[in-house]
Amino acid sequence: MHANLVQTATCVMQDKIICLPQRVLPPPENTSEVEVKSLLHLQPNISAAPREMTGLKTDLDLQQYSFINQMCYEKALHWYAKYFPYLVLIHTLIFMVCSNFWFKFPGSSSKIEHFISMLGKCFDSPWTTRALSEVSGENPEEKDKKSITLRSNITVSPGEGSLEKTQSLRSIPEKIVVDKPSASVLDKKEGEQAKALFEKVKKFRLHVEEGDILYLMYVRQTVFKVFKFLLIIAYNSSLVNKVRNRVHCVVEIQDMTGYTNFECNHTMAHLFSKLSYCYLCLVAVYGLTSLYTSYWLFYRSLKEYSFEYVRQETGINDIPDVKNDFAFMLHMIDQYDPLYSKRFAVFLSEVSENKLKQLNLNHEWTAEKLRQRLQTNSNNRLELQLFMLPGLPDTVFELTELQSLKLEIINNVTILASISQLENLQELSLYQCSLKLHTTATSFLKENLKVLRVKFDDNRELPNWMYGLRNLEELYLTGSLCPDASKNIVLESLRDMKCLKTLSLKSNLTKIPQSIVDVSSHLLRLYFHNDGTKLVMLNNLKKMTNLIELELVRCDLERIPHAIFSLTNLQELDLKENNLRSIEEIISFQHLRKLTCLKLWYNSIMYIPEHIKKLGSLERLYFCHNKIEVLPSHLFLCNKLRYLDLSNNDIRFIPPEIGVLQSLQYFSVVCNKIENLPDELFFCKKLKILKLGKNSLSILSPKVSYLALLTYLDLKCNHFEVLPQELGCCHALKRSGLIVEETLFETLPSDVRDQMNAE
Repeated sequence: MHANLVQTATCVMQDKIICLPQRVLPPPENTSEVEVKSLLHLQPNISAAPREMTGLKTDLDLQQYSFINQMCYEKALHWYAKYFPYLVLIHTLIFMVCSNFWFKFPGSSSKIEHFISMLGKCFDSPWTTRALSEVSGENPEEKDKKSITLRSNITVSPGEGSLEKTQSLRSIPEKIVVDKPSASVLDKKEGEQAKALFEKVKKFRLHVEEGDILYLMYVRQTVFKVFKFLLIIAYNSSLVNKVRNRVHCVVEIQDMTGYTNFECNHTMAHLFSKLSYCYLCLVAVYGLTSLYTSYWLFYRSLKEYSFEYVRQETGINDIPDVKNDFAFMLHMIDQYDPLYSKRFAVFLSEVSENKLKQLNLNHEWTAEKLRQRLQTNSNNRLELQLFMLPGLPDTVFELTELQSLKLEIINNVTILASISQLENLQELSLYQCSLKLHTTATSFLKENLKVLRVKFDDNRELPNWMYGLRNLEELYLTGSLCPDASKNIVLESLRDMKCLKTLSLKSNLTKIPQSIVDVSSHLLRLYFHNDGTKLVMLNNLKKMTNLIELELVRCDLERIPHAIFSLTNLQELDLKENNLRSIEEIISFQHLRKLTCLKLWYNSIMYIPEHIKKLGSLERLYFCHNKIEVLPSHLFLCNKLRYLDLSNNDIRFIPPEIGVLQSLQYFSVVCNKIENLPDELFFCKKLKILKLGKNSLSILSPKVSYLALLTYLDLKCNHFEVLPQELGCCHALKRSGLIVEETLFETLPSDVRDQMNAE
């Protein structure tokens, strides 16, 4: 009996609902109410001992009770009372997933983790402290004025625009941690770390500002949580009274148990009722928090973030405002501590980045290291060449002996006022560099600079201060300009360069700009190097009567421009790489009495007209890389020729009249089809350089001994079998100056070879 009671008690504790049968018996027709009551209490065995239990005997066993409990739990108990614990668990899980999903989703979690990592490094970086320390060290009076301005700017009325409302940063000046000056000096490692941080922030901003996935996810999860909160409050409030202790149950199992009506007790009803009210309170608190978050999201524009407050407080005016996810994350971090955003803003500033680069650059390029790179250039000036550096080291301005500065592919070049220390600086070369000048530096260059070379990709890269160099004598411009000179505003200001004597344009112009004509009164040298673009309308050249040198290279000229014949002071003319086929106009060169150098090389000239003899003043003549087959004898009537280049043509014969050129010092017929040399060639006793390579020569005359001044002789790639021993009479000719196959050199007598080998 005791065991049965224990088992029964255990089952009661485990059951969710406990039911007892409720017998409903109709009384007999002739039986009174008192009799009915007495009958209910009668027991069959009257002679038995005193009863241990009182109550109605049901004859139901334990399994039947369990069955009835389960049936009533399923049928009679309200669903809210049954599933309340599970509803709480499901809602809690939904809230947890909703709140933490963006921390696990790859598209958003990677951005958040990267941002938090960078934020911590930027906050702790010594460069951040240094940048803010420099600002904090300003004049106190100016700082007081700034603080007054800040307060007036921060006080915003409710009716003002959205940008003012989104003044995101309310940093507290007292929170700024200013290290001692000694601590602000960065070592090389810290500088490199800060440089890497700048690059990371730049790439991160470029990537994150493209989208707003974080903002949208946060808005959606907040809206969903508010909706969820309202739903929970609504249905829980209406159903909490459904949790009751006593439940009436009707189960149609009379055939099995003898009963249909049962009275049940929900064992957990009291606990569930109290927990449901407590749960409603907790959800209400959570929901109010979500409502506040919704208000914060929609009342302010969280997709825009303004650093106006930081710009005014720190004086770093180039900190950009940000948008989209980048702005949203900064708004979020402001809810924790605005100081993080302020210190992070230092790494968004190009000015701050340039200062760091300059600091690292100065550490790397000391004055001693730069002085070791000094060389003498072609103009016999002491030159420093710097290539592909992140900037211009300030230590350059300590090289007081510097005469020429050449900078190639360097961005963000800033020339400070300290350039005035370079008193000997006369030449500046800027090849694909972006340059900024201090006002004092501009004044210094205006007074001292003589030569300027600029190579650019876009005409907008041309420095505006260039046009104010009133003492500039030589200007070399290389880059793409507007082909139509009438629309080319870039060169309009050249007329103010009153001392300009040399102008070189390597570009793609179709006309000679009028601004060049405007400086013709003092212009002596003009170099036009086109990229194959046809240069037309050259009549403006007639006005440049003071020109002594003119180059028209790759201008697609088919004839020699007539305007050239008006340049009476012209001494040197270069028409290289054009499309010249006929040069009959050469007779008009006789009016150019001072013309000493004529370069008609790299064209398609078929023949040389006899009028060439009229050019009696010529000293240098270039006909190489053409299609000339016959040399007219009249060519050699230009008896002042010292330099004659006829290489890379189709010449087969050299006229004996070449002996007239007694002043000839350089003669080249390399890469032709010449089979024999006239003896008269060796009467040109002033010859120093003779190039005969790549022809069909088989005999070299012994009269080569007449060329006592010969220092260079090219005989390679011919048909020689032996060299004349008379080469030994050319005492100035050494082995390094004799270009010939080694086997052919061995045919010379040993004493001649020894003489040539002796340096």
